[in-house]
Amino acid sequence: MGEGETTRLVAWYDEMKAVHGRLRRALELVRETADHDDAGSTGDETSTRRAVAHQELLVHCRGFCTALTRHHTSEDTTLFPEIGRRHPGLDATLRALRQDHSMIAYLVTDLEQTLDRAADPASSRAAIGRHLDGVGAIMESHFRYEERALGDVLAALDLVADRDDVLGPI
Repeated sequence: MGEGETTRLVAWYDEMKAVHGRLRRALELVRETADHDDAGSTGDETSTRRAVAHQELLVHCRGFCTALTRHHTSEDTTLFPEIGRRHPGLDATLRALRQDHSMIAYLVTDLEQTLDRAADPASSRAAIGRHLDGVGAIMESHFRYEERALGDVLAALDLVADRDDVLGPI
């Protein structure tokens, strides 16, 4: 096996960790946007800044939700079936990871519904913040488990596939 092949074999684990890192950073950006306070503004300036900050929150949050969902969909449709074929002993692990994906999808849907109802920026920020905390806690637990449970398998995986198909376009 040539050096280029060895690099590709190790890359899937590295790629997964990189994607998880980007999703963590995206969540932090959303949280920072949700925590933004316009305490120094007055009158019309406050109203305008709050409206702009609220729109930024919606954009960042929707982007994060889409990226997280597409990452898990890609794993469920491409990565996990391939791992399952090659490593049938990991069926229970893959089932647990898919259950996590389902739970996270439910939480993301609930967050998106909160975004849809977010008419008042001040009150909706608190509700959105609570949803982000829930999604973040489950997401972090899931990422850590997934990296531990699949790390060795991914480090040795010789799958020839498009990275976006396997881990999502993030």
